[in-house]
Amino acid sequence: MPQTETPGTEVVPRTRLRWWTELPLILLVYGCYEAGRLLVRGDVSSAVDHGLAILRIEKVLHLNAEHPLNRLFTREAWLGVPADFWYASLHYVVTPAVLIWLFRSRAEIYRVARTWLMTSTMIGLIGFTLLPTCPPRLLSPGHGFVDTMAQYSSYGWWGADASAPRGMGGMTNQYAAMPSLHVGWALWCGVMVWRHSRTRAGKVFGVAYPLLTALVVMGTANHYFLDAVAGAAVMGVGLLLAPHVVRAFALLQARVGLGATGDASGDATADVTADVPADATGRAAEPVGAGSPIVSAGCQTSAGERIPRQREPRPGAAAEPDASAADAGEGAPAAAR
Repeated sequence: MPQTETPGTEVVPRTRLRWWTELPLILLVYGCYEAGRLLVRGDVSSAVDHGLAILRIEKVLHLNAEHPLNRLFTREAWLGVPADFWYASLHYVVTPAVLIWLFRSRAEIYRVARTWLMTSTMIGLIGFTLLPTCPPRLLSPGHGFVDTMAQYSSYGWWGADASAPRGMGGMTNQYAAMPSLHVGWALWCGVMVWRHSRTRAGKVFGVAYPLLTALVVMGTANHYFLDAVAGAAVMGVGLLLAPHVVRAFALLQARVGLGATGDASGDATADVTADVPADATGRAAEPVGAGSPIVSAGCQTSAGERIPRQREPRPGAAAEPDASAADAGEGAPAAAR
């Protein structure tokens, strides 16, 4: 006899990703990030002190790579101009492109990857708030840095104030140097592409993109070396927190759904029992296979019977008390089973 699936016992599929819910979420987080950078300006003198302190620490540790890179980018326009374009635009292009690629081609890891990026971005915003830092390009000329964005501003759309479009430098927080989320986002893109790309070009990009971005942010005098290190550290903390954040969102969704549906746990327990028909006494029948090793779950067919009927033998009973000739076929008594 062909087996049919009991209504309600099918596996509940996992919630599918929808671009019209993902896009507003990403825009919301990015909007909070930009608004936070705009609002949290910090004290200029404190920001300069923090920048000089970082510079002193780097000199003590012999990590001062910003000066030679900045001199090279300032002297060689064929390096400085592309580096300014890189700094001003690629994080707006590559990061969304990798998100879209993951959404379309690697949906199984997209949710955690997106949460990792967003969590790290929020941690970076906390860093901007607690530690406003003057970038090298805004220090006094005596410290030996040249603002390549200002030097080559005629080549691009940015102005002399910041990497923002010309005339809009006042709408961005120029003292949000620590940590460098240019490096952090580039590292996230590199890890995602390196791990999940199947091509050699993808592997090369995954390694080269964050490394070149680190060189660019230092050569253009927008960040210190320790800013880049802090950006990578922020991404590491975000990676550790991402599974917990995903779990917290799942619990929040379950609690919100609980008030509307009575059960938002997402499992199939409620669905299994919701559509199981009740028996003649009004008691809901047990789900198939619950507590019984019999595959037929009590469905037995007597001789001559075309459609099986549910029989639950009572302990010690030799025969069905309501067995009739119709159950047995052509007038013969039905034997107990």
